[in-house]
Amino acid sequence: MKQIESVKVGISIGDLNGIGPEIILKTYEDPRTLELTTPVIFASGKVMQFFKNHFKSKINFFTIDAPEKAVIGKFNVVNVWDEPVKIEFGKESTVIGEYAIKSLEAATNALKENVIDVLVTAPINKHNIQSESFNFPGHTDYLAKALNGKSLMFMVSNTLRVGLLTDHVPLKDASKTITKELIKEKINTVTKSLIQDFGIRKPKIAVLAINPHAGDHGVIGDEDDTILKPTLELIKSEGKLVYGPYSADSFFGSNTFKSFDAIIASYHDQGLIPFKTIAFGKGVNYTAGLDKVRTSPDHGTAYEIAGKGIADESSFKHAVETAKQIFRSRKDFKHFSKNPLKKQSR
Repeated sequence: MKQIESVKVGISIGDLNGIGPEIILKTYEDPRTLELTTPVIFASGKVMQFFKNHFKSKINFFTIDAPEKAVIGKFNVVNVWDEPVKIEFGKESTVIGEYAIKSLEAATNALKENVIDVLVTAPINKHNIQSESFNFPGHTDYLAKALNGKSLMFMVSNTLRVGLLTDHVPLKDASKTITKELIKEKINTVTKSLIQDFGIRKPKIAVLAINPHAGDHGVIGDEDDTILKPTLELIKSEGKLVYGPYSADSFFGSNTFKSFDAIIASYHDQGLIPFKTIAFGKGVNYTAGLDKVRTSPDHGTAYEIAGKGIADESSFKHAVETAKQIFRSRKDFKHFSKNPLKKQSR
């Protein structure tokens, strides 16, 4: 029987004062996680030793000076920096933010150079990472520039997948940001991801309205009638199974979402509030549309419980598993698409 290759999972350490290091250690204390994935943590041996001692972790790790030297089936830590770092759990710090970015940039470079197979990012603080050299609202926006493709925030779980037309955009600007071109781009990205990343041959997608009650024929805004509906009709005429716009207030409570392979929300909270209500702790933030695979847990730094040893690693573990599955799904898709069966003449 052919042995399944271990997927090299690059992990950016995130905010050192948050719960990221704890959930990383807890994820890999389960020996089954090491059977099919090889973790490559971008941080430092000193800081990981601190976390190992603090959380009384039994993990044995290999400290290496380059990700190329990662040992398959072991817990590898790349020395991105050598100096000691003062950890103050639960405290926001610009210095700690700088280390989060050092880790992210090193991991992203390794991903671009194919030294690691996928990237899983631990939570960052969007405020303390800002600087003259790093000015992005979050991971998704940074990776959209660093990697190839059109990025889309895609929240996924075993029972629900939610994509966004607009993500980290102020609510007052969301409707102005939604154009026919953007709608087409995002639906194409979701469709492609469902096919190549999740193995769904003919995806069925629902789109949520921009305004309450889909605008009530212009009474509560005309964006749904003038922009969203005509664009969806055009996309549907091209053969895609796209439906909507649906009024968002009853869509999830009525379980209508269960009839679709994915839902596209018009703005951030319209999609993420129901997603996290239904799938919190089991959900994964996946950056679809890029040439590389990146996932993260569906929560933030959780400063209020950092360092206490009570953080739940479930979402991070799901993020690792999802990254592995998508990586393999893409390999299979590429393999089977390379030599399609030739049409036979009559």
